[in-house]
Formats: sequence, C-alpha cells, structure tokens
Amino acid sequence: MEKSKDKANQKFYLTDYEYQKNVNLSIQYNRWLLKPMGLWPNSYTSKDYPYWLINIVCYCLISFLFIPCTLYLFLEIEDFYGKLKQFGPLIFCMMAFVKYYYLIFHKTDIRECVERIKWDWRNITYAKDREIMIMYANFGRKLVMVCTFFMYSGFAFYYIAIPISVGRVKTDNLTFVPLVFPFSRFIVDTRYSPTNEIVFSIQLMAGALMHGITSAACSLVATFAVHACGQMQVLMNWLQHLIDGRLDMDERLDGRIADVIRQHVRVLKFLALTEKTLQQISFTEFLGCTLDICLVGYYVIMESKSNDVTSVITYIILLISLTFNIFIFCYIGEIVAEECRKIGEISYMIEWYRLMGNKKLFCILIIAMSNSSIKLTAGNIVNLSISTFTDVVKTAVTYLNVLQKTT
Repeated sequence: MEKSKDKANQKFYLTDYEYQKNVNLSIQYNRWLLKPMGLWPNSYTSKDYPYWLINIVCYCLISFLFIPCTLYLFLEIEDFYGKLKQFGPLIFCMMAFVKYYYLIFHKTDIRECVERIKWDWRNITYAKDREIMIMYANFGRKLVMVCTFFMYSGFAFYYIAIPISVGRVKTDNLTFVPLVFPFSRFIVDTRYSPTNEIVFSIQLMAGALMHGITSAACSLVATFAVHACGQMQVLMNWLQHLIDGRLDMDERLDGRIADVIRQHVRVLKFLALTEKTLQQISFTEFLGCTLDICLVGYYVIMESKSNDVTSVITYIILLISLTFNIFIFCYIGEIVAEECRKIGEISYMIEWYRLMGNKKLFCILIIAMSNSSIKLTAGNIVNLSISTFTDVVKTAVTYLNVLQKTT
C-alpha cells in the first residue's frame, strides 16, 4: 500500500501522446464548437483568410434572420401579442450577434488562454496534480456536453418540430412551408417556390449557428473557469505540504516556497486573462437570457390558452434551455468562488510558527496578498452565483405577472 502511494507521488514525464491526450481532454469540445464558426484561435499566417470569410458568412446568416424579421415586426404586425411574440427571437439574434463579435474581438485572448492550458499540461510533473487536472478536465467536458445538449434541444424543437407539426400551408392556390422567423413581404414573398424552400433552409442554418454561438460561449466559460479551479486545487495541495514537503516536491523549503509563489502568479494571470476574455460575453448572455426567459414564459401561458400542444412543448423546452444556460453560468461562478474560499481557509491552517526568521513574514504576506487578488479577480469572471440565479427566477415571475395584466 505504501509503495503504491509513493509511486503516485513520484515525478513523471509526459510523452507527446499523453500530452496531446490531456490537452484534448480540456479543449477538444471547444475546438469542435468554435472551429466551424471561424472562432477557433489560429496563428497569424497567410492561411488565416478562410476564417475571415467564415466570419462574414456567419454575420450574413444572423442578419438574414434579424433584418427581415424586424421589418415584419414594425411594418406588418398590428396586434400586441403578435409583436411581443417576435421580440424573443429578435433578442436571441441580437445576443448571438454581440457574442459573435466579442468572440472574434477576444480571439487573441482566447488563444492565450488555450496556450496557458497547454503550458499547464506540459509542465505538470507530479502524478497527484495530474490526477486533479484530469478530474477537473472531465468535469469541464461534462458541462460543455450538457450545455450543448440543452441548447440544441431547443433548436430542434423550435426550428424542426414546429414546422413539421404545422405542415405545408395551402392558401390562395399556393402551398408553402411556414417559416420559423417571419420574412417581410417588402423584401420578397416567400410563399412561392423555390424561394420558400431556400429561405427556410437558410433560416435553419442560421438557427443552428446562433445556438452554436451560445454553446461555444458557454463552453469557453466552463472550460476556462474549471481549469482555473483545477489549478487552485493544485495550489491548495502544495500549500498543505509546504512545511513538511512531499515525496514529489523539492527537498528544500526555499524551493517549495518558490513553487507555491510561481503557482500563485500563474493562477492570478490566468484568472485575469479569463476575466478579460469572458466578462462581456457572460454579461450579454446573462442579460439576454433573462429577457428571453420572461418572454418565453409568457408565450407558454398564452399558447396553452389556445390549446396548441406542439407550441407549448416547444416553448417549454426553450424555457428550460435558457434557464439551464443561466444556471450553468451561475453554477460556474459559485464553483470558482468556493475554490477561492478554500484557498483562504487552507492558508490560515498552515503551521506558520514552524518557519524561522523572515521566511515566516515573507510567506504570510505573499500568500495573503495573492489570495485576496485571486478572490477579487475570480469574482469578476462571470459575477454570478446561485443566489443570482434565484434573483433571476424571481424577476422573471414578476415580469410574467406584469405581462399578463397588460393583456
């Protein structure tokens, strides 16, 4: 038993295969989500131009939904509920447009975060620390999978289930498929074939893109925040063995102190970079989803009165998807805050009295200042917590009551 424990604490060196496997464990799903949309960070080479082309195409697809629907809203709809019913999709379009812009704007910062994750995997030399990083990487992958599943469940119901349930509409000697996003007749009459099929197909691609952008933003927040939590857990393990050392740590106290300080600095820089990269995206997601939750909840109430079962189920799925999306953001913020609290607790539990001379004062000052900085920086990554999620739900219920009274 003792031999297996010692073996787990020994230093080791990763092979290239193991290194690539561990890196993919952290960022593979992010790459799959971001690369088709031209958002995955790549080096500045002559081959960079296809990404700009993809970005332009994606902007055009979002605009293809937003502009005709806006014209239809203000020029062709007269009743209040009809107008209100289009505000939800338009808000989602605006969210996707803004998030896509920020993802492009922060592509360099995303690349830097990815490189820091790679650096952490390359320079890990302790078996126990590697196990911690693998555990958190697997947790991050599960969060990404769950977020993507919920977002594309809403897409499948809203963009596919409703058109299939409604079927082709026959009117004025015309047969056409009803569009998910209304298209203004001031641009083109989409009731005629093949215009109807072409517009419907483009809207389907644009919808998949918008839900993909939301999934990509959520996956980045989950991956970076969970990786930061893993690095903080590694730091806590080092702090626990700072005084007596560990079989896989430096034999000299000065060396262990230097390792702890370097890990503090790496965590601080990664958290600061994560905050810079994701704060605007998180705020956009939080604000837009809050508004859409209020509107979609109102749609559920109104559609249930008309006994439209398919629409009710679809809007309930969308409501669950949006609510879960905000919950994930709040949950991630809660996890980061909890890890920060643990660092503070462990720092004060160290037997500082066993250090001699200036080392005691020096270590206390460094770790105390670093812990305060970690808490401040980590708290600004998403600025959300479980209590914030509860406030969102209460706000949504309040606005639903207001909407019901106005109608």
